[in-house]
Amino acid sequence: MLKYLGLDRPFLLLARRLLFSVARTQTLSDTPQALGLDPSRPVCYVLQRRFLSNILVLEREVLAAGLASPLDGIHTATVRENRAFFFTTRAEPWFGRTKSGGHSPLLERLTQAVRNQPDFDVQVVPVSILWGRTPDKESSIWKLIFSESWSPRGSLRQLFTILLHGRNTLVRFGQPLSLRELAADAEDDERAIRKVSRVLRVHFRQQREMAIGPDLSHRRTQVEGILDTDSVKAAIAALAAEQGGGATAMRRAEEKARHYAWEIAADYSYPVVRVFHRFLTWVWTRLYDGVELGNFDTVTGVAPDHEIIYVPCHRSHIDYLLLSYIVYQQGLMIPHIAAGANLNLPIVGGILRRGGAFFLRRSFKGNPLYGAVFNEYLHMVIAKGFPIEYFVEGGRSRTGRLLQPRPGMLAMTVQSYLRDSSRPIVFLPVYIGYEKLFEGRSYVGELMGKPKQKESLFNLLMSVRELKKNFGKVHVNFGEPIKLAEVLAEAHPDWRQEPPLGESRPAWFSQGIKQLGNRIADGINSAAVANPVNLVSLALLATPRHAMDEDQLVSQLDGYRRLLSAVPYAGRARLTALDGRAMVAHCEKLRLIQRHPHALGDVLHFYPEDAVLCSYMRNNVLHCVAIPALIACLFSRNASLSREQLANLTRTVYPFLRAELFLRWEEEELGGALDAYLAALVEMGWLAESTGREGIYNAPNLNSDEYAQLMLLGNAVRPALVRYFISLSVLTQQGSGAVSADELEGLCHLLAQRMSLLREFNAPEFFDRAIFRTFIATLKQNGLAAEDEAGKLTFDAKLRNAAAESRYVLSPDVRQSVLHLTRIDRGTMEQALARLAAKGKA
Repeated sequence: MLKYLGLDRPFLLLARRLLFSVARTQTLSDTPQALGLDPSRPVCYVLQRRFLSNILVLEREVLAAGLASPLDGIHTATVRENRAFFFTTRAEPWFGRTKSGGHSPLLERLTQAVRNQPDFDVQVVPVSILWGRTPDKESSIWKLIFSESWSPRGSLRQLFTILLHGRNTLVRFGQPLSLRELAADAEDDERAIRKVSRVLRVHFRQQREMAIGPDLSHRRTQVEGILDTDSVKAAIAALAAEQGGGATAMRRAEEKARHYAWEIAADYSYPVVRVFHRFLTWVWTRLYDGVELGNFDTVTGVAPDHEIIYVPCHRSHIDYLLLSYIVYQQGLMIPHIAAGANLNLPIVGGILRRGGAFFLRRSFKGNPLYGAVFNEYLHMVIAKGFPIEYFVEGGRSRTGRLLQPRPGMLAMTVQSYLRDSSRPIVFLPVYIGYEKLFEGRSYVGELMGKPKQKESLFNLLMSVRELKKNFGKVHVNFGEPIKLAEVLAEAHPDWRQEPPLGESRPAWFSQGIKQLGNRIADGINSAAVANPVNLVSLALLATPRHAMDEDQLVSQLDGYRRLLSAVPYAGRARLTALDGRAMVAHCEKLRLIQRHPHALGDVLHFYPEDAVLCSYMRNNVLHCVAIPALIACLFSRNASLSREQLANLTRTVYPFLRAELFLRWEEEELGGALDAYLAALVEMGWLAESTGREGIYNAPNLNSDEYAQLMLLGNAVRPALVRYFISLSVLTQQGSGAVSADELEGLCHLLAQRMSLLREFNAPEFFDRAIFRTFIATLKQNGLAAEDEAGKLTFDAKLRNAAAESRYVLSPDVRQSVLHLTRIDRGTMEQALARLAAKGKA
């Protein structure tokens, strides 16, 4: 092997020592020992570029994994080679570019061997080594010249690259390929070698694109390219015509379009990204105890041959930075991020833009030119293969639940794909869960009626004070990929044959967007992470005074862990590894709960200012326990129920819970989920099967600990059931055809707000208007209500029957309080709605 390198052993040892005095490697994805290599078959590694530095890095990583050195060669009964690696490119000169050449001689010999010897095979492992990462860019600076890029490089340039970027060297081992399988179908040795070489070239191209992205052109070139598209030209001409026509109007319209393009477009800068990376590494260590990552192999699995759209839930402004940081840290190209124009602040906006953010206004309504420019920019980004990130909720959730998906960005993405579907698009739902929320205080204020605080540079600087606080851990979990082509095929099997979309959208297009939004929301929830703060909040908020005996709290938390372990919400959902007592200690450390010493046992409760904030954390995972909590609610009012009764009552409430919490089961799947949870609750002792009466379930003894635990579980969804009963009660008392959907929403909001004062439902999310809006929409969707020509809600006996079934889940005193509260005469109702409308305008 040394002879092959043209070096002797002392020189090689010296070169290794010099290289790793300046180089630091990071292995991404599978490590060599995790590749599942067959020890009975020889291994041959493949590198793209023929440099001594690459060989030394390969040898170090392989030896660190406890595998045989690639310098030892391949030695079998029939094949003997003095090295176990080859390159896909030929020798690199010190000056200039790589010379074109034939295939690797070692590849040729091995391919011939597997074709001539039936019992011989080689495991081919491609290894990507990237020395620094940056896309090409016209305005690059000195350091970028020697960073990893698409252009070939000579040995001298490689030397400078190692000196400048050696500490940022990424190594990725690809899955082993069977050389026999690759060469099996070829007619002769030459065709077999070409096929293997082609497969390896495609692999390395995909890996490089994943890490550094496609080639970038200068932002000015992007802007001029957008202005030159047919749709933008048409919008410019239309605006000029509205303004009287002529050369002057045309020039002004074109200048406005150019202004919009500059306002929107990102200006990606690798130096800024590197600074961001270092800064954010410091921030995370100050703010958080760590970032726990789940299922990232999903991303690396689809990145090579898909356009990725990251669609995380939106809980905090931190989300923008966190996801890009993780993607970069894992060795992939950071996404271009759709950011609200409210974040385009002086100084800050420019920094975000260079970190990959592009900006959009909250509404395009009444501005077709802006809409045309933005659509073309988005299409350009997608067509060039850049990963993208946006939030389908449209804004940050103030309650901890997912918001209803907004169709805007989804529709523009799908429209771009319909124009050019050559590269498949995959949506990646991402769950982001915090243990303490950076913006928590402002969220509570907004839910209590305070105006939303406008983003400003001053507010950003003031938030630096928060860096002194401990916000616990952050959990980031990637959901199941959603392939756009499959969603469109479900909505309209012949979508590929449809003509280009005009201004009017066909019904199948709108239906496809709705299905896509719901699947993304389901995917986010299916990747939920139940952390200690979520579960402690779930338990304590179920008690009247948000306090529990320590042993009781520990027992309740252990019960939640048993339930979520026995019946995981979804395959990708994750659960804290801490037991109940460790969860309590963790929350005490975060100063979320405090201990009140007592002779009969310590009492644990929230700090007064944190109880409302913790309702946000509970709502992050409320969907994970919604069905068992509903079962528990039913047994709070019924000592015994049959399987059939449980199914019927659950089926009545389920559409509303599903719409509010984005539960994952279709109605035909609900029976299976119900049976799984019933079996788990019986196993835990929280329910019992009746002896001698098949299909009958009984609640535990009223004085038992198990009954108390079951009731606490039921309290998790009881506020939602109270809200539903408020809505049904208002509607039935006002009468069919008496109120509109907007009026009903406003009334329910006011009544729930009042009830929260009277009945201790003191979390402002209890009377959030968006929840009532979703409930009313579900009423109409399920045929329990309809709108007449005047826009008033009409209903029949089915709705009254649904309201009557509340007796199975709500205590008589709660039902009576709601009924009393909702007896409103028409005059009082109109006055209340008028005051609410005036407050909204103010």
